[in-house]
Formats: sequence, structure tokens, C-alpha cells
Amino acid sequence: MTILLGGRLPTGQATALAAATLLFSIASSTGSAMAGDCRSYAQQGIDWSGCKKSMLIITESELDGANLTKTDFSFTDLRGSSMKSANLEKGKMVRASFVAAKLEGANFNKVEAYRSNFARSTADRATFVNAEVQRADFREAQLAGSDFTKAELGRADFRGATITGSRFTMANLARARLNDAVFTGPLDFRNAFLLLTRIEGLDLSSATGLEQEQIDLACGDASTRLPPGLVPPAGWPCADDPDDSSDP
Repeated sequence: MTILLGGRLPTGQATALAAATLLFSIASSTGSAMAGDCRSYAQQGIDWSGCKKSMLIITESELDGANLTKTDFSFTDLRGSSMKSANLEKGKMVRASFVAAKLEGANFNKVEAYRSNFARSTADRATFVNAEVQRADFREAQLAGSDFTKAELGRADFRGATITGSRFTMANLARARLNDAVFTGPLDFRNAFLLLTRIEGLDLSSATGLEQEQIDLACGDASTRLPPGLVPPAGWPCADDPDDSSDP
């Protein structure tokens, strides 16, 4: 039980109470600073972490360096936006549009981006590690040095995309379209799943990590060039995919 002396706390208890109050104040202000400000307008370095930003039209926004972790951008139109070095890790962006967006160095690791549209975007050195980007549209995107390690890329469309130096290590590329992709030098396909992946016309002679079992599953043709030691399977070229269309 605390005994008041002249209406005041004893010196030791007063000092302890003041210290505790100061610590609580610091913790509270720090917590506020770390929370996403969901009502703020789009701007460079904004913190929208954990915010719901779905079904919005926020085209040509300036979001460079923004903290967008766990942000919900599902069905949102972000066309032409600048999101260089933005952190979108674990975000949800189902059917979101990043058409012609500037995404250099952006972090899309572990995002859920089913049927999202990255066509004509500039996403050099962007990372999509463990991302779910099935049926995503990457046509004519700039993806030099991008990292798709362990990404789910089933039926993703890379036609016309620049993928020089991209990494597809352990990625699921089943039925993805890499034919007509543009690249020079090696690509990393180590342990990638290439079931019916379209590689017609590609020069993969410098690709790394490719094994004969992967090539046997893929869809190439007489113009596909393979690394030394690998040979085209008897099943090439593959039959047309009945579910294949211009809409990925």
C-alpha cells in the first residue's frame, strides 16, 4: 500500500512512476509511427501497410519507396504509377493493374496477384519470391534481373517481355508463355517446373539449371535452342492448348 507524504508519493516511487510514464509515452508514439496511415493521399514513402485500398482508381500515383506491406490492392487500377523500391510484400492484388507502371526494385515477395496485369511495366530488379502470380500478364514488361524464385507462375504470359538475367529457380511455370520473350545471356531454371511451358523459338543455349526431364515436359519446336547435352523430345511441337487465349 502506498503511503502519501503531504499528498505526494515518496521520492523513490515518484521517480519510478515518472520513468514508467515516459516509457509508455515513447512506446505509444513509436507504435503510432509504425501504423499505416490509411487515410493519407498517395505520396512517396507513404506508409499504407495493412491498409485496404481495393477497387480504387489511383492511376499515375507517386509511391516510390512506400511501405505497402500486406496492403490490399485487389481490383485496383494503378496504371502508370511510380512504385520504385516500394515494399509490397505479402500484399493482396488480385486482378490489380500495374500497366506501364514504374516498378524498378519493388518487392512483390509473397504477394497474392492472381490475374494481375503488369504489361508494359518497368520492373527491372523487382523481386517476386514466393509470389502467387498465376495467369498474370507480363507482356512487353521490362524484367531484367528480376527474381521469381519459388513463384507460382502457372499460365503467366511473358510474350515480348525482357527477362535478361531473370531467375526462375524452383518456380512453377506450368503452361506459362515464354515464347517471344526477349533476353540475352543466361536465365536460371534450376528445379523449375516446366509442364507445357511454351518455349518455342527461344535460344536457351546459355540457360542454367535446365535438365532433360524439364525439357521433356516443356513445349518447344525446331527453332528452340537448348544447352549442350540436352535434346528436343519426340513430342515437340506440342498440340495447341484449348484453354490458351490472349487473356491470361
